[in-house]
This record gives sequence, structure tokens and C-alpha cells, in this order.
Amino acid sequence: MSHTSPPQVPADIPATIAATKQKLRSSIGDVAGAFEIVRAQVLDRIEEIRVLQAQGSSVWPEVNFSDIAANTVSDASKVAVKRFGCAVVRGTFPREQAQAWDDQLAAYLEENRFFETYEYRDDGFFTSLAKTRPSIFPIYWSKPQIEARQDDNMALTRRFMNSFWRHESEGRVWFDPTRDSHYPDRIRRRPPGTNSDGLSPHSDSGALERWLEPAYHQVFRHIYQGNPDRYDPWDGAYRPLVEEYDTPRRCSTFRTFQGWTALSDMKSDQGVLHTIPIPEAITYQLLRALQSDIDDDDLCGAGPSQTLGIFERYHAELFNGLVPIPDVEPGDTVWWHCDMIHSVGPVFNQQGWGNVMYIPASPWCDKNEAYARQCGEAFSEGRSPRDFANEDYEISWQNRATFADLNERGQAQLGLSWES
Repeated sequence: MSHTSPPQVPADIPATIAATKQKLRSSIGDVAGAFEIVRAQVLDRIEEIRVLQAQGSSVWPEVNFSDIAANTVSDASKVAVKRFGCAVVRGTFPREQAQAWDDQLAAYLEENRFFETYEYRDDGFFTSLAKTRPSIFPIYWSKPQIEARQDDNMALTRRFMNSFWRHESEGRVWFDPTRDSHYPDRIRRRPPGTNSDGLSPHSDSGALERWLEPAYHQVFRHIYQGNPDRYDPWDGAYRPLVEEYDTPRRCSTFRTFQGWTALSDMKSDQGVLHTIPIPEAITYQLLRALQSDIDDDDLCGAGPSQTLGIFERYHAELFNGLVPIPDVEPGDTVWWHCDMIHSVGPVFNQQGWGNVMYIPASPWCDKNEAYARQCGEAFSEGRSPRDFANEDYEISWQNRATFADLNERGQAQLGLSWES
């Protein structure tokens, strides 16, 4: 597979939307009928989720890391992960290690006077967070983050999560599920007493692109050919060929799962991650925008350099499927399918800290290798990665991770060497 440069945002977005919608509607044929099939299936799944919740289930599958390491995860657990598209992996790291990382991160921010130098930048995503004291910290190269990303336990966990995907299909090998690339992301530190409106439901990795870009037409080929029942959210075909528009804010990698590592105890009612645990719900979103009640030049509000949101106006019945993660402890990791609709719940007077390191699963492929090498250059200089605002706080920081802190896997993840 060859890696290509990202496409440019269309000069006339409304006209491009209208032309593309006409093409897609013609390809699908019975657009209303296809949507009704998908809608019925998704609503059945939402009803299943509501029943499980009423029975006291968190819905989210839970897997013990010790079972991953011993290759003894039950078939029932594997079926649940694939059905709901998400998992909490208990004890990915020892509790003491995660708590020590949390302490080190606090010290790293303090000794480098982050709060005295922090300048709020509205990236269009975390719009409900306080502008004077952040919850999401644009920090990427601390020693705890590097240690967690390159850790053997994290590698085993990501390999397990990747195993739910078909990495070979359509006569091609799309990615290596056994090898990681490095996708450096930020940290969250939310102190006790916090009030937050949370984040509205959305999916990441492009919005307009899912309808307008040819590579996404291949990813969603069965949907756009009028056969939504044939769509498999776990088929990796063509996904590493997708490129988001060339905008200041985008995702430059193929992530099988988004994820984070818990650094503190968090209760499920304390402003935590919520998902609609239905990987196939993307079919509802895609076909909903093609229905006759949506203007020809509109895709249910989707725009450039945005996440793909769901809105009461267009997707009201989907909101009934949002469920929180179960309570988590330091060292647990949380994973959700890359297309999954997710949000962050509101909280008033938060009880306890809410601290995480964002670490997704981004398996090795040409696309991810290219970005990893860019990140290797940013790492060496302490700059922010390309996918995030170039705030570059860590360039001159003390105790930033250096090449000496990378093990063999860590070097390979950044394209600085080859993993043996």
C-alpha cells in the first residue's frame, strides 16, 4: 500500500455534497428502504441495551488482563467485545504503577510551571471545558506516557483488541495486528469538585469525508451499494487508505480502537465516557443524511475539520443507546471501536480525581508508519504532534522523555528503528 497526501477541502462544499449525494442515492437505489432496514436493526440493539441496563448490567464487556496474557479469555467475553465494540481491560497495569505515573505527571506539570504559561486555545472540540484551568493537557512526551505506550502489557492488550479485526481481506493485507505504531495523545487531569458539561456525542476520524472521499466509499462500499446488511464494522479493508482533509485538526492514522488508561479511581456517574455500544450504528448515520427530509447540500450538519456528531434534530432515537463505562480503577484500560459514537457525561462537584492518559490502538501500516516517523521527529524536539495544535510546551521542559527512555519497541513505534 502506498501512502498519499491528504486531500484538500472542496472549494464549494455545498455543491460537492449535493453532487455526491446524488451519486450515492443512485448507487443505493431504495435509499428510504435501506435506511429503514438499518434503523430497525439499530433500534432493536438499543432496546437490548436498555433491557440489560434495567437488569443492572453495565453493558460494557470486562476482560482481565491476566486472561489476555495467559490466552484464557472466554469465548463469551470475545463475543461480547465484538458485539458491543468496546471493553474495559482490568489490570492492564498494576494499580501502584498507574498511581505512580499519575504522581509523576503532576510533578512534571508543576516543575515546568505549566499553569503559569498555559494559554487557552479553542480547538473546536473541547468547547465546554474551562478556559482558565484545563482538564485536557496538551502534553505528549512525559516519561509516564512513553513508558505506558511502549510497555509489554500495553502491547499485549492492543494486540488482543486488534484481533477482533480482519486485517486481511479483498485479497490484501491491510495492517499488521501484532505491531504497534505510536499515536501520541494528551492527558486528562480533572480535580475533585469539578463542574463540567461534558462533550456531546460524536465519532472521530472525519465527518464530511465519510460521504465525500473515495476511500471511505470503499470502506462503506456495501452500504453505498444498497446492501447495508453486508457491512462488517470489523473489516479493515481500505481503512488504512482513508485520509482526512488537509486541515489544521485531523487524525492522520488508522486506529482500530480509541482508548485511554485510567490513572485514578472513577465512578460511572462522575463525568465519564459514554458510548452507544453498537459498532454498526455508523450505517444509521450515513444513510440518515441521504434521506429526503435532509437538504441536498447538507449532511446532517457535518462540516470540515469536525468530528461526526449526532444531534437531536436528526438522530434523536440514538441518544437512548448512550451508556457509561463501569467504574474503573488505576491501571484499567478502556477501549472503543474507532467508528463508535461516544460522549463524556456532565458532572457537578466531581468526587475524586478523573485522570487518564489517552492511548489508542494504531497498528502498523503504511499510513501509520508515515505518521509515526513524523511523531519521532516531534518527539526528538519536544514539539506537539502534527494532529494537534502546535503549542509545543515541552520543547524546553525539564525531565521530558528522551531517546534514552525508549526501549526497542518504543523506538520502533516512532519509526526510529525496526522492532526485532
